[in-house]
Amino acid sequence: MDIPQRFVRIKQQVDVPQIDNARKAVIDSLREIGADKRNFKGQTVGITAGSRGIDRIPEILSAVAEMIQDCSGRPVIIPSMGTHGGATVERQLSVLTSLGITREAVGCPVLECVESVLIGETSEGIPVHCNLEATKVDHLVIVNRVKPHTDFSGCIESGICKMMAIGLGSYKGAETAHSYARIHGHEKVITSVAKRMLEKLPVAFAIGITENYKGKTARLQAMEPERIMGKEKKLLDWVKEKQIKLPFDSMGVLVVGEIGKNISGTGMDTKVIGRIMVKGQKEPELPKIECIAVLSLTSESHGNACGIGLADITTKRVLDAVDLYVTGYNSIASMAPEQGRLPCVVSNDYEAIHSAISTLGAVSPEKARVVYIQNTNRLERLAVSESMLDEVEAKGYLEVISRPEKLEFDGEGTLLNFKDGV
Repeated sequence: MDIPQRFVRIKQQVDVPQIDNARKAVIDSLREIGADKRNFKGQTVGITAGSRGIDRIPEILSAVAEMIQDCSGRPVIIPSMGTHGGATVERQLSVLTSLGITREAVGCPVLECVESVLIGETSEGIPVHCNLEATKVDHLVIVNRVKPHTDFSGCIESGICKMMAIGLGSYKGAETAHSYARIHGHEKVITSVAKRMLEKLPVAFAIGITENYKGKTARLQAMEPERIMGKEKKLLDWVKEKQIKLPFDSMGVLVVGEIGKNISGTGMDTKVIGRIMVKGQKEPELPKIECIAVLSLTSESHGNACGIGLADITTKRVLDAVDLYVTGYNSIASMAPEQGRLPCVVSNDYEAIHSAISTLGAVSPEKARVVYIQNTNRLERLAVSESMLDEVEAKGYLEVISRPEKLEFDGEGTLLNFKDGV
């Protein structure tokens, strides 16, 4: 049985700020706060490195390490990814290597440590845990991307503070933060723990990274310890203002070509798809999507399919790629077991798309509102069913860039049309 819908490729016309020379931007920003005048002679300076697929992160970390070396310091990379990588040394180093974060690439040693120690507690009585190696260095540099969090909304979400509270907290810190977040809320816990860490740890400065909707570096901001909170809030406001969204408030089916930890902490951005599924957190009002079908899991996820529970239908290809232990470990530690649940599994891409359309009920397949995206980070180009053309033409910032085409599948039912993106 064929899928009767024909699809057109469309493009969103949105401003795209971007940094061409990340190394220069890092050095310039550090000079603005006087970091190049610091004297680190004979001192070890730890630099945090997380598990996210941040654009040009090896180049950014290398520039930070270079600045420290120019100030006579000894930079080292401290793996800071909470429970990710199964919270084991081997897997976390494997994740860093897959992201290009190696001694050769960043120009300094990458330490091996997932052990944490208790360094205090917040005014609310929240225990504060920290990676053991981070307590041994003379100074710390916190590096992370600033972006909206997938599980909550606030003035501070995912960024420098979260890197301290959860990433640098290793497994115990991440587990504790997520546990108390069920009581006090994510933003309160993240900022409270981060404040305590700033009091207890020798943080020299921080680097906040922002990306445009294409996943490319857009801004880099160095921050003095006492100004981290204020500057991170401003960076997040800027990101929210510039972010790209799905251009439709309602859809019958959203087909997602791939999900993965290198795309979002929950595999696919919850704010994009309008589903969070975290107890105590309000679900987004828009967009409203009746059925989400996920076709594949990125290799960079190393089997971590956290977020697959946000989908309704997926393929056996995804199931075969899932590391159930790692996925469960991450989802449970995040206090969001729902996000790690498996959706309905079908044989292949064809079955996933056809089944998703069939769940819409007594709707003519030709009239079903179906949207295809490569992933939730790549929303500039997408494909929509012909039934949505009137709405596309009514939005001045949307451009049709192809003729209508039928979906094509190979003999194994794998979708061919958007193999290299829309």
